[in-house]
Amino acid sequence: MSVYTLGIWLVHPGRENDFVQAWRDLARKTKEDFPHAKAVLMHDHDVPNRFISTGPWESIEQIEQWRASAMYKQGVEAMRELLEHFEPHTLDEAASIGGDTP
Repeated sequence: MSVYTLGIWLVHPGRENDFVQAWRDLARKTKEDFPHAKAVLMHDHDVPNRFISTGPWESIEQIEQWRASAMYKQGVEAMRELLEHFEPHTLDEAASIGGDTP
C-alpha cells in the first residue's frame, strides 16, 4: 500500500491564479529533488478559493525528508501571503479501485 500527502489550501479570494503558479513552482522544485514524485492540484467547484493537492510517495521517510527540506519550507513560506489556511496531511492507502484491482 502507498502513502500519500494531502494538502487543503484555502486561498485569499482573487489570488487563485497566483497560488496555482506558486504551487507549480514548488512542484517543479520537488520533482528536481524527488524525480519519481507525482502530484495533482485540484480546484473545488463548490468553494472557489479551496484547492486540494495529493500525491503518492514511496515511504513516510521520503515525505519527512521532503517536508524537512529548505526547498519545501521556502515554497510553502512563499505561498503564505496567498493563503487564509493550509492543512498538510499524511495518509495511508486503505483501499483502491482501478488498475489491476478487481
